[in-house]
Amino acid sequence: MFLAGFVWSATWSAISGTAVYSGYILFIVSRVFHGLGAALSLPNGLALLGVTYPPGKQKAAAFTFTATMGPVGIIFGSASASLFALVWWPVTYWVFAGALLVIAGVGYFTIPKVTRKNKTPKNINALITELDVPGAVTGISALVLISFAWNQAPLVGWQEPYLWVALILGTLLAILFLLIEIYYAPKPLIPFYTLSSDVSLILIADACGWSCFGIWAFYTWQFVENIRGASPLLAAAYVSPCIVVGILATLSTGLILQRLGTLIVVSISLLGFTLGSALVATMPAIQSYWSQLFISVLVVSWAMDTGFPATALALSNAAERKHQGTAASLVSTVMNYSISIGLGVARTVQSRVDIGGKSIGNKLTGYRAALYSALGLAGLGALICTMYLLKTLWRKRGQYYNFHGSVEGNQI
Repeated sequence: MFLAGFVWSATWSAISGTAVYSGYILFIVSRVFHGLGAALSLPNGLALLGVTYPPGKQKAAAFTFTATMGPVGIIFGSASASLFALVWWPVTYWVFAGALLVIAGVGYFTIPKVTRKNKTPKNINALITELDVPGAVTGISALVLISFAWNQAPLVGWQEPYLWVALILGTLLAILFLLIEIYYAPKPLIPFYTLSSDVSLILIADACGWSCFGIWAFYTWQFVENIRGASPLLAAAYVSPCIVVGILATLSTGLILQRLGTLIVVSISLLGFTLGSALVATMPAIQSYWSQLFISVLVVSWAMDTGFPATALALSNAAERKHQGTAASLVSTVMNYSISIGLGVARTVQSRVDIGGKSIGNKLTGYRAALYSALGLAGLGALICTMYLLKTLWRKRGQYYNFHGSVEGNQI
């Protein structure tokens, strides 16, 4: 499944390039199908890491290095795409397709095979149970409908009845999915019973952070290109310090996790997302790069490269050995879906503020409104972590006094 995602993306990337001879409809369709390849590869890649390494330093290093590939991929991809576009933009997609095929070929011969495999179902009922078809149908349908509603609303407005139907139906299906997974499914897609309240809250808070990151990444790029007139290559250079920050985060995240713990690391990560969004949201149209944008890139990059491995490790280590791969891949699913929903929320806010004017002032007002929504989402996640952290400290304080009180009583 991991390698199939690369081949799938390579195929549709090549079709995206050939869309230059067709039209924008083929281009949009091919980009949508291209994304399905990443949806196959990323969660399954994390699942492979989750089942390959037992809890410990090796697993922490593996997830941390995986987080580092995020900023490296952003800069390498955007810079190379900008260079190829100077020649002819379809070349970008064709070269990318070739690179994906090479990676898939090398991966086929180098990635170790997973030794543990599930037994082949004997009949159709066993297959339905093994794949948890009721949970898959309700869960996927819920995700699609909710995402469709939030991302279509900025284009047509929430006054359209079908958007509310999609949102309500998606919410009801999500509730049904939870009921199926918790009470009905013999082999649930998501083993909720293995996730403690601590881990669940960390996952929810991390979803807020990734929603913020998706908005920050999209609108920061829009800001520097459409407001400050930077070329795509210069915009990539503006964000390039995230590579250095990612490497530093990789080298220090293991030590930080051991000293502070997952909850505090995720809390600091969300504060970083909040600060980074605030810096970009308050930037004037004309300003030195080093004043706010540079600091925002550093802070958000650090937040991204520490929050992701902390959450992935928390979920993977909290689950049983047989569920550790699923738990790790759940982080990727939440991450990507949060980015999608976050962008839908931000674009809705932007469409309410920017009424369609093409002036720089109208664009700047809309971008800032969207970035303020990112600020609110990250702040919500930070608030969740802070409240839970205070609750944990209060509980430990109560346990401390109860213990010492009982000891003193026994001595008396």
